[in-house]
Amino acid sequence: MKNVKPLFLFFWLVSILCLSNGCATLPNVSEIIEEAPTAQNPRQILSSKGLISPRKSKAIMERLKRSVDPTDILERHTAVVESITESPLTKGNKVTLLADGQATYTAMFAAIEKAKDHLNLETYIIEDDETGRKFADLLLQKQAKGVQVNLIYDSVGSMKTPASFFQRLVDGGIQVVGFNPINPLEVQGEWNLTHRDHRKMLIADGKIAIIGGINISKVYSSTPFKRKRNEKAPIHWRDTDIQVEGPAVAEFQKLFLDTWLKQKGPKLSEQNSFPDLKTEGHSLVRVVGSTPGQDNRIPFIMYVSAITFAEHSIHMTNSYFIPDDQIIKALTDAAERGVDVKLILPGITDSKLALSAQRDHYSELLQAGVKVYEHSTSLLHAKTAVIDKVWSTVGSTNMDFLSLLSNDEVNAVILSKEFAVEMEEMFVRDLADSKEIQWAEWKKRPLLPRIRGWFMNLFVRWL
Repeated sequence: MKNVKPLFLFFWLVSILCLSNGCATLPNVSEIIEEAPTAQNPRQILSSKGLISPRKSKAIMERLKRSVDPTDILERHTAVVESITESPLTKGNKVTLLADGQATYTAMFAAIEKAKDHLNLETYIIEDDETGRKFADLLLQKQAKGVQVNLIYDSVGSMKTPASFFQRLVDGGIQVVGFNPINPLEVQGEWNLTHRDHRKMLIADGKIAIIGGINISKVYSSTPFKRKRNEKAPIHWRDTDIQVEGPAVAEFQKLFLDTWLKQKGPKLSEQNSFPDLKTEGHSLVRVVGSTPGQDNRIPFIMYVSAITFAEHSIHMTNSYFIPDDQIIKALTDAAERGVDVKLILPGITDSKLALSAQRDHYSELLQAGVKVYEHSTSLLHAKTAVIDKVWSTVGSTNMDFLSLLSNDEVNAVILSKEFAVEMEEMFVRDLADSKEIQWAEWKKRPLLPRIRGWFMNLFVRWL
């Protein structure tokens, strides 16, 4: 009987979410692909000095095409994405891969220390633990030195964090916004419980952006094998972020300021939000942001389109894999036409419901030739992909309905052979810590897990 109350609460919450989420649906990507130009010069390649000419844009893309095996992802996919977003493709960026929390926190602390004008931090979770307090201390120190700090946190994601934690920041001069408060009486606009801010971004002086899947919590501070004698090791959370320097940083900044404005945050003090940005590297980067209510769910279209146009390999890692039929079809079609499709998904989870729903899709994937692996040494929380050894994405977007329909998310798409090599190397390391799901064994699994997976997929929009 002890499970009756949690089940009752789950179904009560589902009912509330049904009412607040309305009848939102994911777009038909095949129609968007058909309507987009089949090939074109990139309309918007932005450099540190502004938009470059079509001739130079074409030359840049041609050089990139020659560096890898032939792939439609550089032309046809680019045309599709440009047909549904105004976010430009930017050149001259330096992108640094940050695997796991310790590397990301080190980079974030360095960016905070280096900041001289402002710091904009947007996160789903910031906890009142040793890691959260370390961030708070550093941010307060920078605020005291005249660096304006602005924080957006999600009120559901950070619901366990006491109000006193944020009040301390406010008392120190930091401007704080709680995204879509849980209490409808505190909301200045329309109350929507399902609309959450799932982005994780730190922007320093408008020159450095760190984005990905990592929240601010001590769960990211552990390592897989670090433990004291006779002490149970904490679960290690495996996640990925990137640090971006160059013209693309301005696009992340626009997303932050747009959210601040929509949430009716306090007027921002004078700060140089958009400094002149120099060429820092050689990567082409497009910033892909999403907000519920838009006609096009850009990250969803980005993923389905990239998978559809893949010619050689799709290596994807995702923490909450509860896909719709279009994603399943794109993956299975790719495998059936000979693309090497490998998925690394969680084997250890913080949501048994999501894990059951995830596993319900294995049969269809495995029978089509998709190779599925479950990460077995850590709690997998990364949301990344590398396709055809030239197209990569890192961000906050999960492959589930809440993420694709209801959340504010942000991903970076990186077109770079060199960065893709790093992504592939990281993927291989994760494969070594994962167990492949074999169809011969999977089809013999007991009946109860099959029923559980089928049942949980009745509620995929709210897992």
